[in-house]
Order: sequence, then structure tokens, then C-alpha cells
Amino acid sequence: MKLLIVNPNTTRSMTATIADSASRVANATTEITAVTSSMGPVSIEGYYDEAFAVPGLLVEIARGEQAGAQAAIIACFDDTGLDAARALAGIPVIGICEAALSATAFIAQRFTVVTTMDRSRLPLEHLVHRYGMGGRCKVRAADIPVLSLEDPQSNARDRLRNEIAAALREDKAEAIVLGCAGMADLTADLRREFGVPVVDGVAAAVKQAESLVALGLSTAKRGAYATPVSKSYLGLMASFAPSAIVKA
Repeated sequence: MKLLIVNPNTTRSMTATIADSASRVANATTEITAVTSSMGPVSIEGYYDEAFAVPGLLVEIARGEQAGAQAAIIACFDDTGLDAARALAGIPVIGICEAALSATAFIAQRFTVVTTMDRSRLPLEHLVHRYGMGGRCKVRAADIPVLSLEDPQSNARDRLRNEIAAALREDKAEAIVLGCAGMADLTADLRREFGVPVVDGVAAAVKQAESLVALGLSTAKRGAYATPVSKSYLGLMASFAPSAIVKA
């Protein structure tokens, strides 16, 4: 199968981390195309960044589907633009937060998401409740900038480990969910260090995408995810009109 993975921020090195995580768990017959958004913020930290990441994400979803992708993954733990992408695309679109939470629910009763900035904590709590995990899952923030995860001189990884230790101690978490796609390369080390399941949303989303394609399932096209109504968009958004975006 052909699988599209979109990094909705504009940092290419993070896309490489995401692609590596995906390739480690993908079936041998899965062809992965990982792309970086061509417009928007270098990292997504809060509601404002998220809003401006959506247009570039949608362009890449449309391009990927035109190129033959059979499923798409949005590689940001905020599930940035997920509903809009599902309405736009005719293929399954998976957000890594939803994928990670659903996978973890199979293996633990109580678990904690550990994310980056505190400003991202409340949006993720909203997603936890939206996905029906409010009674089982807590959200913590290590208060580290997303891009500091790539800086070898930063103490970001130590702060992440400290927050995971606190989640196991104070939340009585049975498993940990990594709340940022940029943490994907830390999964194996953290499992060994803490001795509990540590779930990376990118890897979880890959396996769920493969399953949906194998089952012949795609997003419903009636009701909430019906194809957008054809209409004009004005000004800077003209190229994002439903009839125009697929030609971008």
C-alpha cells in the first residue's frame, strides 16, 4: 500500500525523525512518503500555530491523494486539521493522538500523555475527552520547546524523562504516550529505561492505516465528513476553495 505521512510544521529534520519511526514498523509492502508542509510555523505549539499549519497540511493531503496515496497520517499530536483533512480527502486520514490513545487503551487502564509545552496541555486534554479517554488518561507537559528535542546541547530529553517519572509515580500511570511526533526516536530507549509500555503515535498510526486499507475502509462521506461544498474563497485563501485546492 501507499501511505502518505504529513508533517504539518515546516521543519524537515523532524520529518526525517517521523519517517524513520514509521519505516521501523511498516509492513514490507508499505511504501511510505513523508512530506514537510511548505508553509506555516516551524513548530506547532498551541492554538495559534495550529491554525496557520492547516492550509499547508491540506495542500499536502490533496497532493498525496492525487499521487496515489491510499491513506494519510497527520504527524502532529494536536491532530492538527484532522477534521478538515477527512472532509477533503477520499482516503482514510489518521491523527497520531487518536491513534496513540486508542492503541494504549488496549494495553493499559491508566496512562499519561507527556507532551512538550504547557500551552499544549489543555488542547490535548480536550482531545483526550473527545476520544473518550477522559477517565483513563492524564496529560502532562515537560515545558520544553518542540525544537529543543533536536538540540543535543539542550536538557529537553532529561526534562522529558523527569516528567515521565513523575507520571508513573504520581498518576500511577501504567503506560506512557509520547505527546509529540518529534519524540518518536526516543520510544525504544524510554521503554527500556522505565520498564513500561511507551507509545509513539506515529508508529501506532502506521499500523492503523495499514489495517484500514486492508479492510477496505475509508472515511464516511455523508454528514460531518461530507465533501466540502463548492464555493469561492476570496483574497489570500482563493487557492483553498474546494475546487481549487486539489489543483494546487
